[in-house]
Amino acid sequence: MSKQIVKSLSMLTLVVGLALAAGVKSANGQTASHTVTATIPFDFIVGEKRLPAGKYIVTSVTADGLGLRIQNRTEKPAAFRFSNPVAEKSPKHSPRMVFHRYGQEYFLAQIWSGDGSGRQLRRSRLEANLWQQLASNTSVIGVSNATYQVVEVAGMPR
Repeated sequence: MSKQIVKSLSMLTLVVGLALAAGVKSANGQTASHTVTATIPFDFIVGEKRLPAGKYIVTSVTADGLGLRIQNRTEKPAAFRFSNPVAEKSPKHSPRMVFHRYGQEYFLAQIWSGDGSGRQLRRSRLEANLWQQLASNTSVIGVSNATYQVVEVAGMPR
């Protein structure tokens, strides 16, 4: 019971902190450097939250760009996730959202704004567990990587 209360208070603190950071950013008139919109044709998971298929906008909610809000454009579900910067290694430079697919489960993994830089979302416990299961199954019984796939969805910079 006390663990649940601590977890709830921690999540509330995180959400309030991100909301305050977003408010300060808006008040300063700054624009998010990693804002991308995309239509996602499948349900997917961000952190521990499942989001439905639909039109999404991803925006930075902290001045350093570490905090991201993934918001459905037509409904109200949203998710917040911390990220790390990544640089494009190929000449692609197109806005997109990258997902890791394990069987029928999709996890948002990266956001690319089209300027050669992107954000790598931190792997959730569920995705880490699936990755470990896949790795152990592959090495033990020779299962191919057919159950794991990287899926890219084209986006639009905003």
